[in-house]
Amino acid sequence: MLVVTTENIAGYRVVEIKGQCFGVVVRSRGAVGNLTAALRSLFGGEIKEYSSLLEQARRQATDRMVQNAHTMGANAVLMMRFDSSEIAQTMSEIVAYGTAATIVRAD
Repeated sequence: MLVVTTENIAGYRVVEIKGQCFGVVVRSRGAVGNLTAALRSLFGGEIKEYSSLLEQARRQATDRMVQNAHTMGANAVLMMRFDSSEIAQTMSEIVAYGTAATIVRAD
């Protein structure tokens, strides 16, 4: 599955648009992780516990989006984007979304 952030792919042409595809992940850091992150925030700098959490969530959301596109019969996702939000100040929602499409090599 080819996943791109662009509308067009060099060397390929779009033959069918399957529709919107997405993958959603909601993650929460445990109490110990939140405490460690809170302590780190006192001194400034990167909070590695949250960076790692969000990196894993983005990968999982992307995997779910690709599976959704595959189920739709697509072989590519165009205009892929991420969105994120916070739920109840303890959870992060990550959404990967794009346009599922069928592409073929241009002749």
